[in-house]
Amino acid sequence: MSSAYLGDLIILLVAAVAVVPVCQALKLGAVPGFLIAGLAVGPSGLGLVNNLTEISHFAEIGIAFLLFVIGIELKPSRLWQMKRMVFGLGTLQVLITGLILVGVSYYVFDVPLKAAAIIGPALALSSTAFVLQLLSEQHLLKSTYGRTSFSILLLQDLAVVPLLAFVSLLGVSELSIGDDIGLALLESMAILLLVILFGRYFLHPILHRIALTKIPEVFTASAILIVIGVSLIAEEIGLSMAMGAFIAGMLMSDSSYKHQVVSEIKPFRGLLLGLFFMTMGMSLNLSLLIEQPLLSVGMVALLISIKILTLFPLVYLFGLGKGRSLAVSLLLAQSGEFALVLFSLSLESGIIEPAIHQQLLLLILLSLLMTPLLAEWAKKVVIKDKVGPLTSPTVMPQSTPIILAGFGRVGHRIGDILTLAGKPFVAIDLDAEIVKKSQADKLPVYYGDVCNKDLLDSVGVGDSRLVIVTVNNLETSKLIVSSLRKTNPDLAIYVRGGNSSECSQLLEVGASAVVSDTIEASIELARMGLTSLKIDEKERKNILDNYAHHYYEQIKKVMK
Repeated sequence: MSSAYLGDLIILLVAAVAVVPVCQALKLGAVPGFLIAGLAVGPSGLGLVNNLTEISHFAEIGIAFLLFVIGIELKPSRLWQMKRMVFGLGTLQVLITGLILVGVSYYVFDVPLKAAAIIGPALALSSTAFVLQLLSEQHLLKSTYGRTSFSILLLQDLAVVPLLAFVSLLGVSELSIGDDIGLALLESMAILLLVILFGRYFLHPILHRIALTKIPEVFTASAILIVIGVSLIAEEIGLSMAMGAFIAGMLMSDSSYKHQVVSEIKPFRGLLLGLFFMTMGMSLNLSLLIEQPLLSVGMVALLISIKILTLFPLVYLFGLGKGRSLAVSLLLAQSGEFALVLFSLSLESGIIEPAIHQQLLLLILLSLLMTPLLAEWAKKVVIKDKVGPLTSPTVMPQSTPIILAGFGRVGHRIGDILTLAGKPFVAIDLDAEIVKKSQADKLPVYYGDVCNKDLLDSVGVGDSRLVIVTVNNLETSKLIVSSLRKTNPDLAIYVRGGNSSECSQLLEVGASAVVSDTIEASIELARMGLTSLKIDEKERKNILDNYAHHYYEQIKKVMK
């Protein structure tokens, strides 16, 4: 790598480190932060980085990682649970808003029909990352309005896949039904089928063999290879890299290794996705806003108005009150990161002219900057609108599973007891053989390092109320507990310890409660002995309960 590339990389990193935290502090979000950082160092700003072409090619890998994660998380069962809101309300929102925006682009702004056909549905999409972040910060993700917003965003994520294919179709200079196109289509379908079969029957066994090596770096390399490899194959057969990455994610959606794979690529995804948004910011022509401020602001106002006026009656028809319907429409009124992706691909394919692309980038950036204000307004509407239940009857939350960190003998028995009690659980273990056997028994056990915070986030630790740590290693248990407690102060964390000393250390790092292997075995053996000696059951229970209570109280005293 030349010194010029290193210099550009350092400038981009400095800009991201300097600007993004400021935007987060101002409640603008990370996406506008990266866009503004790119704008600051790009040709329209300080002019520190001008090599946009090479950087943008590298940044496209971030989009591939993003689509991979969406593919891996969109399980059919999850969609079916919220089918009315996702496929009903979500589909209507994308179709109606998209058609209106196509008409406005073509008839009002005189955009060519081919370009308008992609501009309309692309602008109909909202910012999934930004909206979910705002809902999480407002603690309203599980409210009626939060669940409804999530359902619409879920359908929008699904809509990206056919839109990517649509961009590829529009990019073909001449469409015909000739033999060449038909043969190319058949070849593409055949190769795509081979990729799917490979993922179904060979990918999982390969990952299993890699997991058996217990070399984290090799597993990380394999995770990156899956995403980039399938993406490049898809590009070679005429699809986009983003489409290939989505297919790779779908191939992994039922794998016992999916959570570990997601956690491995998450740092790369975040960094490269941020780089993509920065390249969009660098390619932004700020002079458009300076030369025609009224036009730019007017277009943003028009976009937001169209999305609100379209979405409000739709949400209202699906059973939400006026207040919450208004809140949902306000929250989703912006355009989002997928529009940036679609417009970038459309520019490369020649569907959208550079001048129109510049105006669209400015439109998206300004709409994103407006989102925190709209979200705050939506929150006030939700708080004011107190009529009806908090939880929507049409979008029922899933039963939050208990997380078992470790699925050895102890973890397996706890899982059996939870099953008998009718309580769902998800278990994580680093032993590939345990995971393989458990998956064969249809148990929800996944491969991964329980010390990895990203992996725990992937299995839903943020939504869970209870984590049980069964790992038979003190240092590993302490690392898990301390990491969980820092990010989840209200989470109940129950941990297995070896003796009183280990239990004390685990309580010190944040365990809610501990159980000593030695004392529990001693108490059970003593119970058997007292029973054989014909000690009265009530007296026997009092003796053992008092002893256990005194034992654990002594552990707490040691901490003080």
